[in-house]
Amino acid sequence: MAVIIDHDICEGHGDCIEVCPTESLSLNENNKAICDEDTCIDCLACISACPVGAISEGE
Repeated sequence: MAVIIDHDICEGHGDCIEVCPTESLSLNENNKAICDEDTCIDCLACISACPVGAISEGE
């Protein structure tokens, strides 16, 4: 499972992208974080890196 990103909360800071060890996160055309589920290893480093709490653990 990949992480869940709430695009209503995400402000596009990019802190999550910087800590992702597999480079699974990026910003889309709306400056919102997106996760590549195929490469995400569920390390959850991005959750604590997000300053606005937009990322949560997937199910």
